[in-house]
Amino acid sequence: MYGIDKWKAKRSKPRISESTLIWLAVCGGSIGAWLGMQAWHHKTLHTKFKFGIPFILLAQIIAIILIIYYL
Repeated sequence: MYGIDKWKAKRSKPRISESTLIWLAVCGGSIGAWLGMQAWHHKTLHTKFKFGIPFILLAQIIAIILIIYYL
């Protein structure tokens, strides 16, 4: 999604909203979001992405560990 949004940005096409990108990360796409940010250098200067995506990723990793530990 980050690559598509970057492509659209360069061509002045309708973009993917920031809230959609954040929600995709929250719904389990945080690894892909972080990798997309790194690969395409997209949204890396936006504070909510720079700190938000790693926070979401860390929270999801902790949640997975807790689920595995307590099951």
